Amino acid sequence: MSVFTGSCPALVTPFSDDGINFEALGNLIEFQIKEGSDAVLICGTTGEPSTMTHKEKLDAISFTVKKVAGRVPVIAGTGGNNTVEVIELSKEAKYLGADALLIVTPYYNKTTQKGMVLHYEAIAKSVDLPIIIYNVPSRTGLNMTAATLKELSSIKTIVGMKEASGNISQVVEMARLCNDTIALYSGNDDMIVPLMSVGGKGVISVVANVAPKDTHDMVLKFLQGDIKGSYELQFKLNPLVDALFLEVNPIPVKTALNLMGMNAGKLRLPLTEMSEPNLKVLKQRMTEYGLL
Repeated sequence: MSVFTGSCPALVTPFSDDGINFEALGNLIEFQIKEGSDAVLICGTTGEPSTMTHKEKLDAISFTVKKVAGRVPVIAGTGGNNTVEVIELSKEAKYLGADALLIVTPYYNKTTQKGMVLHYEAIAKSVDLPIIIYNVPSRTGLNMTAATLKELSSIKTIVGMKEASGNISQVVEMARLCNDTIALYSGNDDMIVPLMSVGGKGVISVVANVAPKDTHDMVLKFLQGDIKGSYELQFKLNPLVDALFLEVNPIPVKTALNLMGMNAGKLRLPLTEMSEPNLKVLKQRMTEYGLL
C-alpha cells in the first residue's frame, strides 16, 4: 500500500504580499513533474504551514490536486499537536482529493510512546486515507521508536514513515521490524542511499526542490541495481544538501529557488533572509553544482 516509490519534493509555498502566489506554485509543480518527481508533498515543513491560515492550507491542497490532475500522487501535510484539529484538516484534505497524508509526530506538548499510538489510531479511524508518519525529533523534541512504529504498522492505513532522526541504527531497526508493512522514506537528504540499502522506498526531499532529476535518478538507479551510480549521485548532491541546511529549512531552499529564477517568493516571519556569509556559501555550492 505504499503511496509512491522514488522521490517526492516537499514543495515550498510561494508567498506574495497578498497570500499564496498560485501561478508560481503551479510553475513549481510543473517543473517537478517534468523533471521526473514521483509524487509531490504540499504543506510539509518546507511549505511553511505553521505560518499559513487554515484556509490557505486548504487552498494550497486544492490547487495542487487540480494542477497535478492525477499525474503523480499528492500528499498533504496535515499533522499537528492537536489531534482533533489534525483529524479535521485530514478529512478536508481527503474531500479536496489528496491521495495520502503526511502526519508529523505531536510537537511542543509532545507525548509518550503510548500517546503517539493513540494519536495516530484516532486519526486513522477518522480518515480513510493512507498515512505516512513523519518522525523528525530535531523539530518536535519527540522521537518515535521502532517498537512504536511496529505497533502502529498493524493499522492498515498507516503505510509509511518519513524518517528524519538521522539515526541510522534506528532506521535499520525500523526496517527489521516493519519492512513488510511500512514503506520507509528518507527524511534526510544526505542519507537516502543508506536508508534504501535496508529496503527504503525513496525520499521526501528538500533538495529535490532544486535538483529533482538527480534526486529521482539516485533512487531509480538504486532500485534498478546500479548501486554505484546511485551513491555517486548521493556524493554529488551532499555538498549542495549541506548548503541547503546552513540555516533552518526552508530559508536556504527558497533562497536557492529564487536565485534560479523560479519565484519561490518571500519567507514568512519568524523566518527571514539568509545571512550574507551563508548566502555566499550557498551561491558557491549552487554554482559548483551547475544550478547557477
